[in-house]
Amino acid sequence: MSDRSTVKPIEILLIEDSPSDADLAIEALGQGKILNNLHFVEDGVEAIKFLRRKAPYLDVPRPDLILLDLHLPKKSGIEVLEEIKTDHNLKLIPVVILSTSSAPEDIVKSYSLHANCYITKPVDFVQFTKVVRLIEEFWIEVVKLPINY
Repeated sequence: MSDRSTVKPIEILLIEDSPSDADLAIEALGQGKILNNLHFVEDGVEAIKFLRRKAPYLDVPRPDLILLDLHLPKKSGIEVLEEIKTDHNLKLIPVVILSTSSAPEDIVKSYSLHANCYITKPVDFVQFTKVVRLIEEFWIEVVKLPINY
C-alpha cells in the first residue's frame, strides 16, 4: 500500500444544500482510507461557477468525482447535471446523485442525463455514513476515473 504522503489526493466536489447531510458526508470522507480533497458548495449556481472556475473559484482544481444532490436552491441538481453532461470540458467527470428522492421520475431523468449512478440518501446517521464510505470505496478504489483529463 502507498504512503498517503506520496499519493495525489482525489478531488471531490460535494454539491449539497443540507448542512447536516454535508457535515455527515464531509466527516465520512475525512475518515476514509482514500486521500481526498473535498470541496463543498451549497447550491446549483455556485456548483457551475466552481466547475467552470468562475469567481470566486478561479484557482480550484477540476473535480475527479462529483456528489450531487437533486434538490438544490437557485439551480436544481437536474439542471446542474444537464450542464455538466452537455459541456465538453466537464462531461467525463463522474456524477453520483445522492438524493432524498426515490421518485421514479427523478431516477429516470438523472440517468437520461447520464448520471453515473443514483443513490437514495438514508435518513439514519449510521446508514448515511456507510453509504458515503461505500461511494468512496467503489468510485475511488475500484473504478478507474478519468483523472486530469
